[in-house]
Amino acid sequence: MTGLERIAEAFAAARADGRRAALMPYLMGGFPDLETSRRIGLAYADAGAHLVELGVPFSDPLADGPVIHAAGAAALRAGVTVEDVLAVGRSLADRLPVVVMCYANPILARGAERFVDALAAAGLAGLIVPDLPLEEADQLRAICDARGVALVPLVAPTTPEQRLGQIGARARGFVYTVSLTGTTGERASVDGSLSALLARVSAHTDVPVAVGFGISEPSHAAAAVAAGADGVIIGSRLVRAAGEEPDPVSAVGELVRAFSAALL
Repeated sequence: MTGLERIAEAFAAARADGRRAALMPYLMGGFPDLETSRRIGLAYADAGAHLVELGVPFSDPLADGPVIHAAGAAALRAGVTVEDVLAVGRSLADRLPVVVMCYANPILARGAERFVDALAAAGLAGLIVPDLPLEEADQLRAICDARGVALVPLVAPTTPEQRLGQIGARARGFVYTVSLTGTTGERASVDGSLSALLARVSAHTDVPVAVGFGISEPSHAAAAVAAGADGVIIGSRLVRAAGEEPDPVSAVGELVRAFSAALL
């Protein structure tokens, strides 16, 4: 199967499993160390995740809040490379679809074709590039399409209607809908305008709509599903547990089970 097919199958499997949406936890590759990050990814799969978002540590992660930023910085200090992170992804790819989140600079430094070839060779399903604007995405999307890798776009509450239509028509895999203005991080509640945002996004695309940023409690995940999300992405809460808990693998496994139960 191509990456696009694996992602579509994961969203369908979530519904078949009785979940109202697919669960997609975020994993910072190489944090708190490479082997533990691999075990955390496997714990996600065991605990009910349908997909995993695998972060590549980067020195200037403009979309990330303090928790994920600090995790990426720690991984970089430990010498974690892009190749190391893709190896972690390869070890998870037979359990669930892996969608890589990588800023544009590491992709451009290697060359887009070489980078996407490495994703495909590792069996990875998709790619998110948060600092790649629509106007500059055509070449990378064509490269991804040729290799069966889904180039997943992002939209925000501030994305105007016409632009939503352009992004939604070109979306592969799913649309990553940022639930709020600002960076990633834990929030006290889900924005009350999320339902209207998800309705706007869904009206402009045929692929699933997943929501992330600020979803840090099972009740937030349930609220996102009630607002119309096809998928829920959990990031900072899990990364914080991975860095703070004495047994990070068990801790994140329990958290993912709680988020999974909230989607019933």
